[in-house]
Amino acid sequence: MRRIAPAVLVASWTLLVGSLPAHAAPTVDEHTRHPRDNTPDHSYSYSTKTSYEPGQNPRTYQRAPRGFVPVFTENVSRHGSRAAGDSDDGDLLLTLWDRAREEGQLTRLGEDFGPDVRALLAAMAKVGYGNLSGRGKQELHGTAVRMAQRLPQLLDTIVKNGESIDIVSSGQGRAVDSGTVFTDALTQADPALKPLVGPARTDKDLLYFHKSAGGAAYRKWLADDQRLASTLKGLTDRPATRAAARHVLEKIFKPAFVQRIADGEFSSAGDDVTAAKAVYNLYGIAPAMRAESPNGRGWHLDRYLAPRDAEWFGYLNDAEEFYEKGPSFADSNITYKMADVLLDDFFKQVEAKRDGTGKLGAELRFTHAEEIIPLAALMGLPGSTVPAAPQEPYTYADNPWRGASVAPMATNIQWDVFRKGDTYLVRMLYNEKETAFKAGCRPIAKGSRFYDVQELERCFGRTAT
Repeated sequence: MRRIAPAVLVASWTLLVGSLPAHAAPTVDEHTRHPRDNTPDHSYSYSTKTSYEPGQNPRTYQRAPRGFVPVFTENVSRHGSRAAGDSDDGDLLLTLWDRAREEGQLTRLGEDFGPDVRALLAAMAKVGYGNLSGRGKQELHGTAVRMAQRLPQLLDTIVKNGESIDIVSSGQGRAVDSGTVFTDALTQADPALKPLVGPARTDKDLLYFHKSAGGAAYRKWLADDQRLASTLKGLTDRPATRAAARHVLEKIFKPAFVQRIADGEFSSAGDDVTAAKAVYNLYGIAPAMRAESPNGRGWHLDRYLAPRDAEWFGYLNDAEEFYEKGPSFADSNITYKMADVLLDDFFKQVEAKRDGTGKLGAELRFTHAEEIIPLAALMGLPGSTVPAAPQEPYTYADNPWRGASVAPMATNIQWDVFRKGDTYLVRMLYNEKETAFKAGCRPIAKGSRFYDVQELERCFGRTAT
């Protein structure tokens, strides 16, 4: 069977990754540059729209203890980078831009904004709103190739024993397509796997639980909880938001026109904050569409937001994601208790392999941020361990939660299972970085990333003792 050489994999990883994203938003100025292509580096401000990068060099993974061999792998992956869900933000801004152009109210930089937005909207329409972009396909392809390189012995065993590979998704187009891209890349890396890949199936209760029956209580809370609404409104209504909105809009429109927006003259377009958020939203989705940009060099929408303003709107987006999907309030688990169905499935698959009742060699799941973020909180993954006290709003200063590291595009959680005799060990990768299980779970040795399955059952309360 053809395998991709490890040297090629590592070289590709180094080329694609450059430097790893920080878990906390750094402080940058206008002159900070990205080490890969010398573009402005304020990627922390993209929040959960951040494009995927693997979290660890494959050469640095710990080896399995002596005598243990891989017997199973499973994951859950967010879909890859995608086009925006609709054209609403672009349409709103073009309405304002066309009016400002007619009245001579554009700045010199703002004259470029309308054509830039129209070109981006055309590219997204061509891809299909909400669909995987070229970058998204690259992200999933790369993740699959690295899985094949990480577990060549397991893939050989799967082929030898004729074990199945199960592909399951939420049923939403971008999740389905992510599964297709992933499995195509996996079978290209090892063609002998192709007849073992089962037909892709849909399980909304498992991978779209925020919209299924299991999420009914959550949806009611999201719609009706006054504490949630007032907390988010309090964050958005800060003077810093108005100041950032004015900074953003005055890069595009002359001050008098910005004041008219703020005064609500253009009611169909909302106010200044609404318009500035629309600029931020286009800025946020632009990296996902890089492959579709002219010459593949990007859309350069970062020209329209100073780093401090992009960071502020990124913070507001993080706050919304944190409260609505993540650790949220310290006295409630409503945002993440419904993710137990997915964690339970992880354990069921491992236990089936251990007990000899499972016939799978791999279980591959494809879903959305609405599932990944609560699962990270439920599992106590890095960055998702600290809820907010009811009277102390979430801030970057006192909470490690960042959308860019918790749930970027194509984010993934993977469990690799190893066996020696009757003993089964699990290693977890979070965005392809070896990651410890939550506090209270004991690895087989200090500093090890390998955990006995029985210990994980105890730690997560799946056994009586």
